[in-house]
Amino acid sequence: MKDGPDIARIAALIGDPARANMLTALMSGKALTATELAAEAAVSAPTVSAHLAKLAGAGLVSVRKQGRHKYFTLASGQVAHVLEALMGLAAGTGQLRTRTGPRDGALRRARVCYNHLAGEMGVQLHDSLRARDLLRADGEMRLTEAGAAFVAAFGIDLSALRARRAPLCRECLDWSARRTHLAGSLGRAFLTRMEGLGWARRDPDSRAILFSPEGTRQFARAFPSAA
Repeated sequence: MKDGPDIARIAALIGDPARANMLTALMSGKALTATELAAEAAVSAPTVSAHLAKLAGAGLVSVRKQGRHKYFTLASGQVAHVLEALMGLAAGTGQLRTRTGPRDGALRRARVCYNHLAGEMGVQLHDSLRARDLLRADGEMRLTEAGAAFVAAFGIDLSALRARRAPLCRECLDWSARRTHLAGSLGRAFLTRMEGLGWARRDPDSRAILFSPEGTRQFARAFPSAA
């Protein structure tokens, strides 16, 4: 075996259908119990425990204990970034597990990608910022001075975000639109702010982000289409 990162091991862990379903469920950003993940993967409790041990051992999921329960999350945004890219590759090459339906339409419009907005509305947010030169991607994605002013006016504490270790702005390839949406701590802050303003809420049964009619209007004003 050649020296270097062992991508085969990571690919094999993600590639198992049960583990893939579990990881996809954790893309919601919510912490889930082993019982909840067993239901997502349609496997028994002993089997899900074995899968989670392998995922945790490889650094793909994190676990924390609260009372009698253990809660699992994706280990980092980097894991979510890889999963979203793989989903885009699968969709782009026609590797679809089910026919599209009403829920699929909602997910394509707006969904949570680990902790930030994805789907058509996530792409629109990114493209709108780029079109108005509030965000640039000349080698590395970054806010312009005008972009920083826009973020502050939107009610986001930019200084607090910059003090964190996580990247402020990061590109994420959207699996359904197959275009870039905004990730990083700023992407997360935009989604959190929209939820705080009452524009949108999370569907408890899926990763869909549901915008109210007024929220949709406010979103369109704040992030007008670049087309």
